[in-house]
Amino acid sequence: MNTLRLKLSDWLRRSETTGPVIVAVIIGVCTGFAAVALRWSVDYVQAMLQEGLGGRISGVCESLHPWLGLLWPVPVVALGGLVVGLISRYLAKETRGHGVPEVMAAVARSGGRIRARVAAVKLVSAAVTIGSGGSAGREGPIVQIGAACGSALAQWLRLSDRMIILCVACGAAGGISATFNAPMAGVLFALEVIVRRFTARYFGLVVVSSAVATITMRTLSNEGDYPRFPLVEGYRMVSLWDLVFFVLMGVLCALAARAFARTLFFVEDRAAGLRIPGELKPALGGGIMGLLAVATPQVMGSGYGAISDALNNNLAGPLLLALCVSKILCTALTVGSGGSGGVFVPALFTGGMLGGAYGSLVHGWAPELTSSPGAYALVGMSAVFAAGAHAPITGIIVLIEMTDNYHIIVPLMSATVLATFIAQRMSPDSMYTAKLRAQGIEIQDTPEVNLMDAITVAEAMDEAVDCVAEEMPVPELIERLHRDHERGYPVVNLDGDLVGIVTMRDVEEALMGRNTAELRVRDICTRNVVVCRPDQTLSAAISQFGVHSFGRLPVIDPDRPSRMVGILRRTDIVSAYLDAWRRGSEMTERDEALRSARVGHDMVLAQGTVGAGAALSGKTVREAVFPEKATLGVIRRGPMSVVPRGSTVIQPGDTLVLLTTRGDAPEVREWLGKMT
Repeated sequence: MNTLRLKLSDWLRRSETTGPVIVAVIIGVCTGFAAVALRWSVDYVQAMLQEGLGGRISGVCESLHPWLGLLWPVPVVALGGLVVGLISRYLAKETRGHGVPEVMAAVARSGGRIRARVAAVKLVSAAVTIGSGGSAGREGPIVQIGAACGSALAQWLRLSDRMIILCVACGAAGGISATFNAPMAGVLFALEVIVRRFTARYFGLVVVSSAVATITMRTLSNEGDYPRFPLVEGYRMVSLWDLVFFVLMGVLCALAARAFARTLFFVEDRAAGLRIPGELKPALGGGIMGLLAVATPQVMGSGYGAISDALNNNLAGPLLLALCVSKILCTALTVGSGGSGGVFVPALFTGGMLGGAYGSLVHGWAPELTSSPGAYALVGMSAVFAAGAHAPITGIIVLIEMTDNYHIIVPLMSATVLATFIAQRMSPDSMYTAKLRAQGIEIQDTPEVNLMDAITVAEAMDEAVDCVAEEMPVPELIERLHRDHERGYPVVNLDGDLVGIVTMRDVEEALMGRNTAELRVRDICTRNVVVCRPDQTLSAAISQFGVHSFGRLPVIDPDRPSRMVGILRRTDIVSAYLDAWRRGSEMTERDEALRSARVGHDMVLAQGTVGAGAALSGKTVREAVFPEKATLGVIRRGPMSVVPRGSTVIQPGDTLVLLTTRGDAPEVREWLGKMT
């Protein structure tokens, strides 16, 4: 088995396309199976606890008093919470909560490493929570399950941290797409929320995994290519006044999303402070939630039925508003107390009920100028989720895919973007990242660096320049071009100054109807030379190549523009890019290894940025005296990371990253403060 694993791992490292695609397909299949298994498990637990046990409890209580039969949700949801509490305590504590923050934390702190057992434990605990009637969704658990599957496979194959994170994204995307039957929503959720990167490398493989997961789910469940929430009527904007009302609703949705998140965090904080055994906290939260469910049973479980009713105008305005408030409270009690379930669908539920209630009000006031309440419910779902998750693109696409309604795209985008903008101004943290910030985990956008912006012309140019004199006869130039297999040369005068450039095209034009025997290079060369400087980036140089269709650019001395210091060819750019890409891969693995060194060990990172007049500025690494209790791991210079060597010169603006023990970190940070 180990031999097979090593062979597969080695092949995947060498394969740039086929290997990763195969891995993405495997993850998609596994996640599709997991999504169907979770759905079946929820249905089974629901039949066993709500319909079976709940029905018997209701019958016994009704024999005592007719009203007591309505209280059956209290013991059933509490029992589900107790079971989940025991599971999380003894099998995998990271299965508590809604799952998405745990995946984001794994990406940020441990290179995407998630224990394989999390997938199985999360599936069981989520099925018990939702099946017993807890107010939560399947999407958070399936994100964690899919991410755990992808991470486990990548770790088994001993892939790099970058590939592990990519596999985590593939699993998360597959989970969302298979749960909602919305493949593009899965892709965007994984990129916008989980890894927070939109790059071609991530996008391609995540799309593959998402599509395969959707196909697997449809094959196993016979669901087909049908929207999750089919609409009786197609919604569209009725008038400009309608758009105004939709936009105003975006403000309400931002406030609702904030209330949703704040209530969840409030319950989490209070539950953490309770001095009772941890396994009893989900039971207590479930019992209180069961009391609320007596009045509003539609909030139990995911609430797909109530969402569908709201979208199809089957619920009255006052009931919609009551369900909105109840769902916020019940979700906070279920998930915040330690239950295992997602907040994606509860956020959609909250938005749908709020939008439907708002739509009932404005449609009753101006029926000819406004859409039906169902249209407002649809837009409200997108706006509340997007505002809560700070993910407007995902919010827009998921509602389009789940309802198969494209005609209301303008109000949908307007309200969603406005709600997200307001929510981001109210708080920099989303309902997923606030929990992580409280734990000291910073989640930042980490777009991949464009290497062409990080490489200078000086690093790529060829300093050995072949030039021709302006007095050279054209026949001699032609002979030299053929002999050296070149397409052109810079032209210099007797003093060695650059005066032009001559190419094969110039020669071909000269040969048309002219006697070249008497011509000199100065007669046919191009005098208006396009040049570049050593300190320019390759991105700037490439733009000049593209605009002017040149195959080479002279590199001049900025202090003496007539003096050449090198030549930059297209082949030089390609070579420099490949070298930088190899160095970047090496540095990424080293950087990620440093970050993950903290996990499971008493190690932390300390860093400081070198100022212009700092004591370390201008010194080499060999000359600098670093603390004995710390090791210089990386020098971050602009968008790139530099491997520190003895001869590396520390420059102003460099960020020094040192690895040290947790106990020595304050002393090392104090040293950095003095020296930088």
